[in-house]
Amino acid sequence: MSGLDFGKLAEQAAQMQAELQRLQAEAEKETVTASAGGGLVKVTATAGGEITAIEIDPKAIDPSDPELLGDLVTAAVNQALRDGRSRLEAKLSSVLPSDLGGLLGGLGQ
Repeated sequence: MSGLDFGKLAEQAAQMQAELQRLQAEAEKETVTASAGGGLVKVTATAGGEITAIEIDPKAIDPSDPELLGDLVTAAVNQALRDGRSRLEAKLSSVLPSDLGGLLGGLGQ
């Protein structure tokens, strides 16, 4: 017998799960802001992955080049989501055992 205390292990797992849920709920309230086009488009998102605001400078609206505006919005949204995910992963990795922390990078990809 390995001497493993399954009761204690289950208790630790439950505590870890509660802490992960708390951190995730906390992250859903934290925001990050990313911009593209030298600040012509700004996107704010939560670390939980929800876009909360998109600001577009009128200078970014060129009727002869609508694709540019689409590209700027896409770039800013993707950066905001990456920044939010990084913030969430940093929070969660502080709770997970070091041998499990590497799993986070693979989950979002």
